[in-house]
Amino acid sequence: MDIDVAKTLGMAIAVGFGVLGPGIGLGLLVGSALEAIGRNPEAAGRIQAMMFVGIAVTDALAIFALVIGFIIKFT
Repeated sequence: MDIDVAKTLGMAIAVGFGVLGPGIGLGLLVGSALEAIGRNPEAAGRIQAMMFVGIAVTDALAIFALVIGFIIKFT
């Protein structure tokens, strides 16, 4: 196997598995927030603010996976 092919495959695996968890987490996070807003509409502002903080933290994990993939590919 050529080294470039191995690096590309390593990047694909790292990014693929690294984005899988945050994708599931985002779905659960937004679904739970919408359910909470549906149950208590008066608290929508607080729930939405905390949802956005959670989305930012979860997306950071996906970005880290992408960075690791690029490190694998280009070093």
